[in-house]
Amino acid sequence: MPIQTKEELRQVVQETVNTTPISDIHTHLFTEDFGSILLWGIDELLTYHYLVAETFRFHPELSYDAFWAMSKTEQADLIWQTLFLDHTPYSEACRGVLTVLNRLGLDVESRDLASYREYFKKLTTGEYIDKVFELSGVTNVCMTNDPFADAERAVWEKGTEADPRFHTALRIDPLLNQWETTWARLKEWGYEVEQELTETTLKSIRSFLKDWIERMNPLYMAVSLPPTFAYPEASVRGRLIDECILPVAREAGIPFAMMIGVRKKVNPALGDAGDSVGKSDVSAVENICAQNPDNKFLCTILSRDDQHELTVAARKFRNLHVFGCWWFLNNPSIIEEMTRMRFELLGASVTPQHSDCRVLDQLLYKWDHSRIIIAKVLYDKYSDVMDTGWKITREEIARDCADLFGGSFWKFLGKPDPNASSGAEKKYAGSR
Repeated sequence: MPIQTKEELRQVVQETVNTTPISDIHTHLFTEDFGSILLWGIDELLTYHYLVAETFRFHPELSYDAFWAMSKTEQADLIWQTLFLDHTPYSEACRGVLTVLNRLGLDVESRDLASYREYFKKLTTGEYIDKVFELSGVTNVCMTNDPFADAERAVWEKGTEADPRFHTALRIDPLLNQWETTWARLKEWGYEVEQELTETTLKSIRSFLKDWIERMNPLYMAVSLPPTFAYPEASVRGRLIDECILPVAREAGIPFAMMIGVRKKVNPALGDAGDSVGKSDVSAVENICAQNPDNKFLCTILSRDDQHELTVAARKFRNLHVFGCWWFLNNPSIIEEMTRMRFELLGASVTPQHSDCRVLDQLLYKWDHSRIIIAKVLYDKYSDVMDTGWKITREEIARDCADLFGGSFWKFLGKPDPNASSGAEKKYAGSR
């Protein structure tokens, strides 16, 4: 039955967006097996690097060393006092903390940090994972899995019990961006490599990648790249991409995910909060897609200035899938602008958002906030279509939302959508 009025349309869009299960295709979350690597709870939320950088702006007298010497609880106390009590917490990162507390049913009005800590102390990791997934409507996430991170590597080598809600992605930043030191680690692990990229070294790198693909079964291989990334590139990174990454990804049938535009450690004293953003050359994305038509590519770019070019590039190359509003772009005003442009140029053949969560709790606020914006943009687009005399049904809106919240991604991979195949859309209907 076609939708008859704009008010009915608004209600249907909002309801469908709120109840469509989500595949979150890029996070930094982990299963319970990874222990303390999985971050969650109020102190982890408050000491997230977004809020750390914001706090320093209000404390010119505080040295970086003095802050890092504090315990996590002391850091969280300072951030709470500075950003939530001494100032109104309307930045997106601060509002996100409040959204999490609210969605958990805690008394936000009380401003009582001690009571929030008591709430989290009563939960186990497994209980909290279940709770966050249920409240957020996220049914599955893709982790970021780095075999060069010692703590994580140890878990993989020992063996981890599969949790079907957590998919894997093989992260290869050290391989492509720090080969001058990474080669020695591969050699230590028994691979026949040297710093010079001989044929034997290249063959061993391919073996390393295949070994970890077999171990992890990743949905894709991923790397964070600087704004200066070019393709083709007469460099070690360029050769590794052409002679190792792309052929192995092609053979494994998985995409190569490029996250471009990070300027690392512009202020090293800030730690994880010290990275910045730079304008990138989107022609690198066009070139790699054009010259490797049998490979698939995922891409998100960090600078707002590059978004139009990237979206146009996705129109030209069907082996390119654009996803998410990454990092510094994850602010409502920019998300809305980017989402409108992508819908207008790409329709539903895009994944408009991913959470990039490093703290489990962030699934709650990042998807709550994004759902509001996506629903708003979708309503406007459907309304424009209705104005032409075209009729829209509830079933068509449900189909479109399923694509936007993961379906298009799974189709691009050529894999079954777990939300469609598991009945998750029924399980989470009305959960919000």
